[in-house]
Amino acid sequence: MIGAVVGRDPLLAEIHDRLSHGGGVVLTGPSGIGKTTILDALTAAHPSVLRATAAEGERWIRSGVLAELLAQVPSPIIAALPDEFRAAATEVLTGRRDDGGMPLRHAWHLSLLAMAAKAPVLVLLDDVQWIDAVSAEVIAYAVRRIGSAPVRGVVAGRLPEIVPLDDDGPSAIPPTALIPGPVLRLPVPPLTAEDLAALFDAYGLPARTAAAIHADSAGNPYLALTLAGASTDREPLPPSVALLVRERLAQLAPTERETLLWCALASRPTVRLLHRAGRGDAARDIARAAEVGLVVTDAENIRFTPPAAATLIADLANAEDRVAAHTELAAAVTFDADRERHRALASADPGAAVARSLVVAAESAQRQGSRDLAAELYLLAADRTPPDHQVHRVQWLVAAAETAAVAARPELARRAAEAVLEGDAAPLQRVKARMALIHLAGQSVATERELFALAMADAGDCPRSGGLLHLWQSWAAMINGWPAESIAESTKSAELARAVGDTSIEAMALAGVALMKRLAGEPDFDDPLRAALALPPPDMDGWLHFSPVYVMARFAALDERLEDARAMFLGMLGMVERGAVEELVNVLSALAEVSTRMGRCRDAVDYAARAQRICGQARLSPGPGWYTSAMAELAGGSVDRALTYAERGVRASEQESDLVYLRRHLHLLGQALLRTGRPSEAVAALRRVPELEAPRGIRDPTMLRWHSDLVAGLVATGELDEAADLLVDCRDRLTRVPEPAGVAAQLDRAEAFLQAARGDTDSAVDLLRGAESVFTALGQPLETGHCLLVRARVERGRRRYAAAREPARRAVALFTAAEATPWTEHAERMLARLAGAVDAGRPRSELTGTEARIAEMVAEGATNREIADRLFISVKTVEAALTRVYRKLGIRSRTQLAAHLREG
Repeated sequence: MIGAVVGRDPLLAEIHDRLSHGGGVVLTGPSGIGKTTILDALTAAHPSVLRATAAEGERWIRSGVLAELLAQVPSPIIAALPDEFRAAATEVLTGRRDDGGMPLRHAWHLSLLAMAAKAPVLVLLDDVQWIDAVSAEVIAYAVRRIGSAPVRGVVAGRLPEIVPLDDDGPSAIPPTALIPGPVLRLPVPPLTAEDLAALFDAYGLPARTAAAIHADSAGNPYLALTLAGASTDREPLPPSVALLVRERLAQLAPTERETLLWCALASRPTVRLLHRAGRGDAARDIARAAEVGLVVTDAENIRFTPPAAATLIADLANAEDRVAAHTELAAAVTFDADRERHRALASADPGAAVARSLVVAAESAQRQGSRDLAAELYLLAADRTPPDHQVHRVQWLVAAAETAAVAARPELARRAAEAVLEGDAAPLQRVKARMALIHLAGQSVATERELFALAMADAGDCPRSGGLLHLWQSWAAMINGWPAESIAESTKSAELARAVGDTSIEAMALAGVALMKRLAGEPDFDDPLRAALALPPPDMDGWLHFSPVYVMARFAALDERLEDARAMFLGMLGMVERGAVEELVNVLSALAEVSTRMGRCRDAVDYAARAQRICGQARLSPGPGWYTSAMAELAGGSVDRALTYAERGVRASEQESDLVYLRRHLHLLGQALLRTGRPSEAVAALRRVPELEAPRGIRDPTMLRWHSDLVAGLVATGELDEAADLLVDCRDRLTRVPEPAGVAAQLDRAEAFLQAARGDTDSAVDLLRGAESVFTALGQPLETGHCLLVRARVERGRRRYAAAREPARRAVALFTAAEATPWTEHAERMLARLAGAVDAGRPRSELTGTEARIAEMVAEGATNREIADRLFISVKTVEAALTRVYRKLGIRSRTQLAAHLREG
């Protein structure tokens, strides 16, 4: 089945669309991108296929590809050929003829026509860049004369515009000449992170590992699977992957390998940099490296796949070549810190002056936001520090470990931290090194108990060390969902920091106390935040998302002051644009959330896409990025995509013991399930949230607003008494919360569901009108529109169709203005039903292109076999597609389908 190929449905649909309308397809892309997998799917879907694969080592075998094709032609067709043509085909099959003369050309042409007379024929050619000259010429001859016969073709390979046919001469042919036209040229795209996560589910890989593999492979399936197979190997580059890199490197010419070495030695390789360094053919060389799958490039920036391939390529070069390249690059770079790096790498001589210049360069790079470069420079400074300056060496190593951890460079952070812990370092330095290693755990920080225990032993009775350690322990308890424990750790951290005058740690600790007190429903949560804001701004690079100003902005959003919150978060975005990846992702996520609530759905989708892209590139835990994407998709994208993100986010958060994002994902999962008509599953997901919160003492109903959604789900499943009890409990909690208007209005909307279910529709409408007024005053159009839709539903339930149409129209207008695509579609469907349109369960627009075409052919009276032949797919594929069409349109027969399409 085509659908079994992960992540390729849109591409396969596009290929089938071209084949069904006549013509052929050229599939291009680098080695390992999945072209052969696409051909496998086409082979499985089509009943009459001729397929051959060229090979580089067999290119000298004349007629080799043609022989493979002829061997698949039914023997009666070969036997029925005129004598001369049959003899030519037989000689090719037995390896005795390879001249490509006219008899052979006619033999292949007539065989194709004979097969096409019985059923449409699909010719598939793989790795066609290595096709032999005779096969290419014979196939092209038949293509030119195929006429209107139902013969289609797909060729795949690492294809230039012209395929050379003879290594010793100029003979060449365009790949489009090998298949009937018109020809569609399609690059096979890399798989998305979600596609690879689905692919790796069968391997049982953790979500974070899958996300890291996607980043390292740039979505190349073959490389990703190789990395996945070696995922338990602790070496920087597992042997199987190193072998793959060597094989691909061997496909390049010496000058291309030299250009790739220069890329490997540059901190940020670009084509422009290579040109400045004198590599005039850099663009061509990098294109070849991309073709064999060693790099990905946007025609300017260059990234190795996997990134560790750069280290292997550098290690394979001799020292003289590396020194020469570093010397040239030092003259070509425009950033002073980069220049210092190349100069240092061009010479291994130690010296205090050299080390100091590298530290100055590292500090400059850090100020510029280039933390990965800064971390490498700190490490170089430590390496170049003379033996009699060990105090400075440890200082640079600690800076390297902390900076690399913030920059999401685990290999540099581990190397530096391990060097600190192996040497004679002070307690605070050892604790900082341990915290850098703990930082690498991401959202699973709470699981690093051994490292925390070792850090506690390192800290001893040093108050500075203790202040930092307890601050990290408070963050771990926060992520693991234990507010009381987090408050205790933060309080201890603040006390120790205050004793030594460390205002940075004190301010961060007090901000954590405020956040956790609010989560626990304690009324004095504002006091520690005011104390934190009275201190100087904390000087802790990369931790803005735990700072007092960030917590203040979060409280503004919780208190419905969305304009204030947005202004504060936008100000922070300007500060962290060149900041650490985690703080940038958190600010983008906060902006996406506030934008969603303000009805700025396009902004929310853009912020979420950016946050997820950064998460993937930095190899962060995927849960936060998936949460932001699910939230934005629910508002302005696709409910189905939101459901996928939320389901994957639940698994990722469970794997990392991350209760913060587990609760959030469960809430979004429940919302998505409600909106796809699956209330029982929604209730099961949403019930898990209070089950997690209750034992941990999480009581604030404004921080995660799941309560009204669970009430709506319980009403939908008929559990009215439980819904009523939940409403009472939540309203009681609201009495201790400042500015509860938004949550109270959500509860009013949920209670309207309950009242309507109990038959008191007048009370339901009154509650909804009140909630509409509140949300309108708060500037939250999606919430207002949601209330309007519920009111339209209630009015329709009591057959007051005119009264129902008014709120439905207003909802459509609100959602359209907010660019809330899924909400707009929902409101338009309701309005259409109210206007008397045929409600077929789901709109015809939700059919895929292939499904719509099959539906149209059925309505015209075509049989399944006729449809299969015309679309170049199997009868089973037609039957499966029809099953999906019937389900989507809410019908059961071909007659109903024809009637439905006529009415549409």
